[in-house]
Amino acid sequence: MNVYDGIDDKLAAWLTSQPVFFVATAPLAADGHVNVSPKGMAGTFVVFDSHRVGYLDYYGSGAETIAHLRENGRITLMFAAFTGRPTIVRLSGTGRIVLTQDPEFAELRPAFAKQRTTAQRAIVLVDLDRVSDSCGYAVPLMDFAAHRDVLDLRQEKKGPAVYREYPETKNAVSIDGLPALGDLGDRTREPLAPPAD
Repeated sequence: MNVYDGIDDKLAAWLTSQPVFFVATAPLAADGHVNVSPKGMAGTFVVFDSHRVGYLDYYGSGAETIAHLRENGRITLMFAAFTGRPTIVRLSGTGRIVLTQDPEFAELRPAFAKQRTTAQRAIVLVDLDRVSDSCGYAVPLMDFAAHRDVLDLRQEKKGPAVYREYPETKNAVSIDGLPALGDLGDRTREPLAPPAD
């Protein structure tokens, strides 16, 4: 295992070339559920600098990461090489949610290559206190076929209006009852586009 001072250009290039990474968070309660979420979609992960990364977050069926970060901020992102040198990289630190209505969202959003705006929920911004790697000897070799477009197609088909209700319904609280988006009101809602003339 190696621990690094931060993310250098070589590591940044490797991280942003990976087709999938995993996000782990947990509540403070000993009986709370640990959450691990896979993240894909090209253009949704960015290295801002040697100690800050972020990913573009779209609405989903739950909001565990958001609830855990609001409670305690702890987060680890894990990347694994499925081709090439067997490597696992963990980025650990303190995360926070930048919602679409927050002024900072407009400042950060251009850094992401992913263009779709329908169903954007937030940017998860992580200030890193530990960057480490370890061997990935037991990680299988797998060929990458393609990014799935199912989420893009589904969310575009539903349209933006559907996601205005998600903060109070599907994303209100975590499975352990921690506040996620339900108590944040208009900070969670992107305004609907005005009707075309």
